[in-house]
Amino acid sequence: MAFLRHAFLVSALAAPLLMPAGGAAALDKPSGDVILTITAERIDHPNVDGTAQFDLAMLEALAGRSGEMETPWTEGRVKFSGPLLRAVIEAAGAHGTTMKVRAINDYAADVPMDDAVLLDTILATRMNGETMSLREKGPLFLIYPFDKDPGLYNEKYFSRSVWQIKAIEVAR
Repeated sequence: MAFLRHAFLVSALAAPLLMPAGGAAALDKPSGDVILTITAERIDHPNVDGTAQFDLAMLEALAGRSGEMETPWTEGRVKFSGPLLRAVIEAAGAHGTTMKVRAINDYAADVPMDDAVLLDTILATRMNGETMSLREKGPLFLIYPFDKDPGLYNEKYFSRSVWQIKAIEVAR
């Protein structure tokens, strides 16, 4: 019974994110360098050849958050900021239950859509207020809300915390 309640809750929360909103605006084409491309079997708001492509300004215009936290990859407390992963997926209108988050070096991690829907995961564009170079794990770094939930500070979520992100492939 608890499983059914959880499944219903997840589907109820995810439905508005993964279905087109009435009158939702089309995604503008990037005017700057493309730093993220989202692909999926179904994307409601493609802007370049059936994909959703974003430049830095487009990403930073989306709903986001910042959080100060310690991570295994940084020294001391660091402030990360950027759009919420769910806001990026919603802007693209991508439908699916899993995401393959792919780095520039082709490292990839499978991330359940629940991590975007149920957690305040950040697609960080900035560290301590500055954009991140490739050397600093940029341009994008998937950051879990370690500051809000210390229970996430474990190997399961560390392995999903991809940096130098270039693409997200949404699948069923």
